[in-house]
Amino acid sequence: MPLSPTGSGRMARDTVHHPLFARCYARFSVAAETRLGMAGVRERLLAGLGGRVLEIGAGNGLNFAHYPGTVAEVVAIEPERLLRHKARAAALRAEVPVDVVPGCAEALPVKSEAYDAVVLCLVLCSVRDLPRALGEVRRVLRPGGEVRFFEHGAGGGPAMRLTQRVLDRTVWPVLGGGCHVSRDPVAALREAGFTLGPYRRVLMPESGPALPSSYCSLGTAWRPAADPLLTEG
Repeated sequence: MPLSPTGSGRMARDTVHHPLFARCYARFSVAAETRLGMAGVRERLLAGLGGRVLEIGAGNGLNFAHYPGTVAEVVAIEPERLLRHKARAAALRAEVPVDVVPGCAEALPVKSEAYDAVVLCLVLCSVRDLPRALGEVRRVLRPGGEVRFFEHGAGGGPAMRLTQRVLDRTVWPVLGGGCHVSRDPVAALREAGFTLGPYRRVLMPESGPALPSSYCSLGTAWRPAADPLLTEG
């Protein structure tokens, strides 16, 4: 096992344990690369990145093959053990250096202002404390650093939004490994103090009936260059 990026040599304990969901997600996500066009989404999400990158909620590591050669290093945080194991295998095949470590979004095991970019890909739906997680993203980004995000959330008409809220209060988080479908990731980024850049709405899948999880946003945000220093802890 690699050392923690904090430099302490201590490994964070697993904070998420959804082995059944992890197995199902690993199979579905691989199929979605071609059937739903996720490979193309990942290319657009990561295009043009450079420097040191922190990826939060790396899953089974499907983003790793799409990082451009201008990226010097990727530290990938994944709290679920089975997915982390698969991500480490994917990291060995990546063309850029990738270090996969345990940790949770609400308490990232990395130093403040250490990264040029943070990647959020289908992770904000499942964090336990969204404001705290985004506060951690601000902490670890250098001033002026960017966030690349592809997230699903609230969308559709009144009936669909009501359905999403009902699902979040009942069966969806249980079946989906803590996932929520009624969150608004773009509004959450704005409320957390990020400057929103260009983003667009994406339906996944693009054709066919819309599902509660179909309403996605793909875009960029920045930590303001004049943002004051955020202390660790």
